[in-house]
Amino acid sequence: MTYIGIQHLDRFHGLPVHSPDQSSGTLPAAGSVAWRLEGDYGQDTDFATVLQQFLDTVDSNQVRALVIGPWWHDEYLPFAPVMELIVAHAGRFPALRGLFLADVADEECHVSWLRMCDITPVLEALPLLEEFAVRGCGREGLGLRRLRHTALKSLRFESGGLPGELVRAVAASELPSLERLDLWFGSSWYGGDATVDDIRPVLSGGVFPRLRHLGLQNSEIQDEIAAAVGSAPVVAQLETLALSMGTLSDRGGEALLTGQPLSHLSTLDLRHHYLTEPVLDRVRAACAPAVVEAGEAEEDYGDPDDEDYEPERYVAVSE
Repeated sequence: MTYIGIQHLDRFHGLPVHSPDQSSGTLPAAGSVAWRLEGDYGQDTDFATVLQQFLDTVDSNQVRALVIGPWWHDEYLPFAPVMELIVAHAGRFPALRGLFLADVADEECHVSWLRMCDITPVLEALPLLEEFAVRGCGREGLGLRRLRHTALKSLRFESGGLPGELVRAVAASELPSLERLDLWFGSSWYGGDATVDDIRPVLSGGVFPRLRHLGLQNSEIQDEIAAAVGSAPVVAQLETLALSMGTLSDRGGEALLTGQPLSHLSTLDLRHHYLTEPVLDRVRAACAPAVVEAGEAEEDYGDPDDEDYEPERYVAVSE
């Protein structure tokens, strides 16, 4: 199995990510970077202090993007207090258009251990936000309520276990400007219980009229998702489609082959898959001139010589 580690962002919202403590001299212009804020792990500086120091140092009126890294400074803490701080200070960031919550690398905390919360208040407090991304697992409280947000263009959930309730809330929300949607479904072992039915409103094409990119990824039901995509009206409006990081097998590949044409896409992302080479070659040929990004197939850990053989396949990100 290819290991896809969770690493820190180096760019976000089209800007280089910069930590205030990286500067030994003059700070960059407030709107020229995505500022990364984090608690001082192992020291005495908690996130509230870090945020206040930032507000005292940088012109927050000009800040365009924020990336929230590890927020704890001694023992691990839930994310809810950090969210409350962001909401309380939302008025200090009138130019903020990009926000990434929990840019935490594997060596700091596994994605399944990130104790997130209902992040709806952040979106409600930042009505001009255009790009919003969240990393964390549903088993630890990650949630979203149905909402209306007219400015949001990009929404991304990176999860090792995405709850169906959250997916249904996304599908039921009014996001008229949304152009990009990425959902990492994850593993049922870590709270990922979303189903194809949960995303059917999105697949219908009537929910997000401006959608141009759809990522339905990192799923144990990737074959079922591929079958649903094969007849989904939303595909006609897309420019890029990602069905990567999951357990896509020849069954899902055949569903794509017998479904609607995908040749209008610029890119079809199938990386981290379990397709055999002949089926993958057929998918490439059927999708041309679209570029099919696939790489090599993942190793199936089942034993085909065993009379009780069942394939053992894994999503790319779970724990």
